[in-house]
Amino acid sequence: MEALQRIPMSWEEYLATPEHPRHEWVDGVVVVNPDPVWRHQRTARKLANAFDAVPGLFGSTSGNIRLPGNRVRIPDAYATTKPEGLFVDQPVLVVEVLSASTRSEDLLRKPPEYAAAGIEQFWIVDPEHRTLEVHRSVEGRWELLVRLDDATPSGDLAIGDHGTAHIDLLDLLDG
Repeated sequence: MEALQRIPMSWEEYLATPEHPRHEWVDGVVVVNPDPVWRHQRTARKLANAFDAVPGLFGSTSGNIRLPGNRVRIPDAYATTKPEGLFVDQPVLVVEVLSASTRSEDLLRKPPEYAAAGIEQFWIVDPEHRTLEVHRSVEGRWELLVRLDDATPSGDLAIGDHGTAHIDLLDLLDG
């Protein structure tokens, strides 16, 4: 398991670096995520495709999400109504697929940043525990809306007022 790397860097230096899909910028530090394994990437891609199928939404697995304080995070997948520009300023939802190397970052550091940015939903896929949780932002904190697991593996999940996406956890994790 590779660890996250943290490299001090100014905002100007960050903007001048060549594009790299796994570089985030938080409080003057570039956070370099290890490349995700194939199964992790496939799970994120399947979710992005499900979001893309909702009229008016654009799903993706690569994007720089700009957060307050010139922070830049790169979730595993996201959905937006405005897919233009180098940075996505207001995604509808973000997804983190947990892995050993990024678990604490994804569960402890990113959620409050996403809530502060006004992102409507935060989806967490935990392949180890075979769950998908959908949380919605309520007054700056996350409230659990839906949980898929082996007992309840699929459903039509509401994406705010934007529509629903049919999600099958077994297909996401095993398909």
